[in-house]
Formats: sequence, C-alpha cells, structure tokens
Amino acid sequence: MTFPHSLMAPVVELALKAGEAILPFWRANVLVNHKADESPVTAADMAAHDVLVAGLAALAPDIPILSEEDADIAQSVRAGWQRWWLVDPLDGTKEFISGSEEFTVNIALVEQGRVVFGVVSMPTNGRFYVGGAGLGAWRGDKGGVPLPIAVRDAVAPGEAFTVVASRRHTSPEQERLLNGLSASLGELQLTSIGSSLKFCLVAEGAADCYPRLAPTSQWDTAAAQGVLEGAGGAVLDLSGEPFCYPPRESLLNASFLALPAKAAWRGKLLELARS
Repeated sequence: MTFPHSLMAPVVELALKAGEAILPFWRANVLVNHKADESPVTAADMAAHDVLVAGLAALAPDIPILSEEDADIAQSVRAGWQRWWLVDPLDGTKEFISGSEEFTVNIALVEQGRVVFGVVSMPTNGRFYVGGAGLGAWRGDKGGVPLPIAVRDAVAPGEAFTVVASRRHTSPEQERLLNGLSASLGELQLTSIGSSLKFCLVAEGAADCYPRLAPTSQWDTAAAQGVLEGAGGAVLDLSGEPFCYPPRESLLNASFLALPAKAAWRGKLLELARS
C-alpha cells in the first residue's frame, strides 16, 4: 500500500532491518553493560542503533538524529533543530535480556516538538505499527498488507474497562489512579506488557487507556504516540494538553495519559490523575 507520508514506508523497512540486527543476540546470553544512569545496554542495542543511524542519514541527510544510544547532544545544538528523528533502537532492553518478546524498535519523526509520525516494530515476529496525527494508523506484518487500526471510544456492554500498565514501573500515584478508576468505572482489567507496545494496544482498540505516572524518556514514547494519534487517540500531560517534545535540557518525560481522544471518561481520568 501507499502510506500518506513519503517517509513512512522506508522507515518501516528500516525498523524491520534494525530488528533483524537485534535477533542474533536475543536469548543468546548477551553481555549486559550499564550506562551512567544504571540502565542496561547490550550489543543488540548498539547493532540496531548503527543500522538506524546509517539508514536514516541515507534516507534524509538533512534531518538530525537523537537516539537513546547517542543522546549526549547539547541542548544548545538541539534548540536549533526544526525537525529530527527521535529513536530508541531497542525499547524494552530489560524484556530483551529476560528472553521476552516484548521489545521494540521505535522511530519517530518530530517537527517543532510534535510527532509527525511514528513506527514501532517487533523484531521477533516482524509485526509493525505506523501512524501519525491526521495521517491514520496501521498494523502490519512483514510481507503482508498493513491494515488500518483505530481506538475504541467506548467499552462494549459486558466488557471490562482495560488499563494497560508496565510490569516493571509503577508509583503510589499510579496505584491511587487505578483505585479511583475502579471506583468510577467498575472493576478494571489490567493488562501488563513491555515497551512501547502499551500504546499500541490502545491504538488497536485492545485496551482503553495507558496512564503513566512514573518516569520515561522521550525516545520511549514518541514513536508509539504517533501511532496512537493516527488511530484516533491522544497523549496528554496532566493539565490536559497534548504531549510534546521540545528540545529542552532534560530528555525525561513528565507524567502522561494515553487514551482515545473522544473518550467520554477523559475528564474523569484527568481529574483522578491530578489528584
């Protein structure tokens, strides 16, 4: 198929190629090192990083790249960027190390701090998600025809309200939010999954929201935010404003809520998150 943005198809192919570079290291007792912030990094992270940097530079030489594995770029330099690639070569390194399939390659094109589109791919099975605000969103499998995806704005009668959450990261604030949602909307179904796939479950209508009241980095979220926005979703800060990625000094994200943009319970979720 022909995607509505000229860079979407080649970036999907590049994400799949980076996934192929990761796979030889998966479940192979790969050596784990730790960065200054104690987050793990492996040879697989670096192999995917090398593929992405070379591929993106060849695809669009005028667009700079901010990758988790090469993020030491001064804010004074980034402040001059009008658009850039925001990349996580291997999102979910802890899942990768544990042998789980729940890790991804994330690539987002950002312009003036807003995501234009994002690509999220799963190296172990060749599945990918691609989308952007005003462009649409699709889920595809390597070699297959991508199919459009969309959020579900309302929970069907008899179904539980499904909240997707991280296995590894929570906070007292997030637990209070979940308790408040349960009191307002009834018993919750909690779905736990790794990496940026949490956004993708909301984007394809398999879950209703993904609240995150614990730290993340910009490269953890931007690509999947593009997918969700293309599917009719939104990522909001706790004031209700669209989540964005200005070239500020810190690359850490504030808390956010990922949900269908037209959800009737949007106001309630924001109220609970603020409290």
